[in-house]
Amino acid sequence: MAAEKKNTGWVGRLLAWGLVIGLLAVVAVQLRASQQGVMSRGEAAPAFSFTTFDGVEYGPADFQGKVVLVNFWASWCEPCELEAADLQTAWELYEGRGDVLFIGLDYVDTQAEALAYLEEWGITYPNGPDLGTDIYRAFRARGVPETFVINQMGEITFVKIGPFISLEEITQAIDLLLEN
Repeated sequence: MAAEKKNTGWVGRLLAWGLVIGLLAVVAVQLRASQQGVMSRGEAAPAFSFTTFDGVEYGPADFQGKVVLVNFWASWCEPCELEAADLQTAWELYEGRGDVLFIGLDYVDTQAEALAYLEEWGITYPNGPDLGTDIYRAFRARGVPETFVINQMGEITFVKIGPFISLEEITQAIDLLLEN
């Protein structure tokens, strides 16, 4: 009986140490990710897929060879409202070209509130929820609004933390890529 308790104690300690080491590994990964900061110019954009609120799926093949503007927003985000009309106007300027794609990713929101926001601002470019905030974390975003412009080769070329201040700021970030 004493030998049996000794074996059980040894196994229990081994499991406890395994759990502690596992937790430390998770904390280390999270700390490293938080220290990396937001993605910056020249980095490869993360591959991602999402489904719009109206059920259309988008993925890496849809982004290939295009300038892609990825905007993280939320209906509860007051600064997001400052750029909403300019983003829609910019989308209308590029929509017919076929080589520019705007994507809106709703961050930590309810679908009803998100859809009301899109309707209020007349936003027509593809928008969908970032379920589980996976895409947000892949871009290492830190708040909303945040916008990333990706070039035709899939590299981040422009990062905007906070709202765009004008239509011109948006079009300049895109036009530079279309001139090449």
